[in-house]
Amino acid sequence: MMANLINNQSESPDCLPIARMCDLARLDRRTYYGLKGRAEIEQDHIELRDHIQQVALEWPSYGYRRVTHELARQGILANNKLVLRLMREDNLLCLRKRRFVHTTDSQHSLPVYPNLAGQMTLSGIDELWIADITYIRLLREFIYLAVILDAFSRRCIGWALERHLRAELALEALKMAIAAREVKEGLIHHSDRGVQYASHEYTGLLEERGIKISMSRRGNAYDNAKAERFMRTLKYEEVYMNEYEDMFEARERIGHFLEEVYNRKRLHSALGYLPPAEFEQSLLSASTP
Repeated sequence: MMANLINNQSESPDCLPIARMCDLARLDRRTYYGLKGRAEIEQDHIELRDHIQQVALEWPSYGYRRVTHELARQGILANNKLVLRLMREDNLLCLRKRRFVHTTDSQHSLPVYPNLAGQMTLSGIDELWIADITYIRLLREFIYLAVILDAFSRRCIGWALERHLRAELALEALKMAIAAREVKEGLIHHSDRGVQYASHEYTGLLEERGIKISMSRRGNAYDNAKAERFMRTLKYEEVYMNEYEDMFEARERIGHFLEEVYNRKRLHSALGYLPPAEFEQSLLSASTP
């Protein structure tokens, strides 16, 4: 009845005075104005809810902080707590249940290298590259993805997708990264102790280009945490959202995600809520007189 009273008052200029309606409804006028103000606020939130839902539809795994920053990039200013409340009410907060599966085979007789990356303090791009491999499940088979990331900008600078886990998989991703980036003096390449990264072909190319080799300690997942987080992002924001029919479709969709979505559109909290490509461009702009 109170909601109808408020609606009737706002819709019809010929209705009874507010004081008379409150008397008939046995409603205190302060309560009436409080409810009226709350109704107006909720009406204002309708447009914000619509924008939030559009962002959540495009980025299903975004939490409320990333949604808030994406809204701000679109010129829509909203409080973090308000976005959280509206997302919770509309059941838009993502749930993460799947676990990441590793593909590392470190039981080999090839040389391994000490962890050089653990104590690094990064100040720019192309100081530390990190590498990792994961599996992708198709409808009828498994395929494997190798990536190279710049540890400072989080940008994916090399990748390869194949049906095998041989050293050539990781080598193809490394060659893409070398072709795309400047190999600076002192650059370190960090990976786990997997046989692909310890292979003579792989370490030989790194040494040939003057890139220092670093590997995680045995059984310590934290040593390559940035690569692990990237793979988790890839799985939840692309792979688990799709069912790839074949290798061709997987390469096309995953390539698009890496190059266009992850590198150029997805916001990263560690980068001040900028995409990696935009973050790198901001570094270049800041260094240019």
